[in-house]
Amino acid sequence: AFGPVSVLVNNAAHCELPDTILSVSGASIDRHFRVNTRAAVLLMSEFTCRFRQHNLEEGRIINISTDAAQAFATQIAYGASKAALEAFTRSVAIEVGRFGITVNTVAPGPVQTAWIQPDLEQQVLPAIPMGRLGTPEDIAHAVVFLASTQAGWLTGQVIKVSGGHAL
Repeated sequence: AFGPVSVLVNNAAHCELPDTILSVSGASIDRHFRVNTRAAVLLMSEFTCRFRQHNLEEGRIINISTDAAQAFATQIAYGASKAALEAFTRSVAIEVGRFGITVNTVAPGPVQTAWIQPDLEQQVLPAIPMGRLGTPEDIAHAVVFLASTQAGWLTGQVIKVSGGHAL
């Protein structure tokens, strides 16, 4: 058996396309917020309760957002639901810091996870100062750091891992 959990990574995402003001529906908004915000908040609550039950001293909550949370016209419900997650990150960090739990968010830019087709990649690359799409490993490195002891005094932050996209 494994011991108690001291690190939670909320890495769920729901994105529907098109996601514009002309195409959005109440049902679509609900689906975005149910997966991208509500589920993460409920998991943070459950994690905190169990963390306290086990009298642990140091814990980490790491949420995964997106740079679309800043404002991208074609990702309105997705971006808004992730922006809400970023707001929860800050609020929860204030509340659970006294328990020894840090709460941070990683906000990736465009990452090549096989869904970005070559034509879209060519459209996006000029907006990335580092000149390339991110990789899953780029995001994982940031998550591993935030889960580490070295990040023990870093809380309530949104860390953009984007190669400079959407500065």
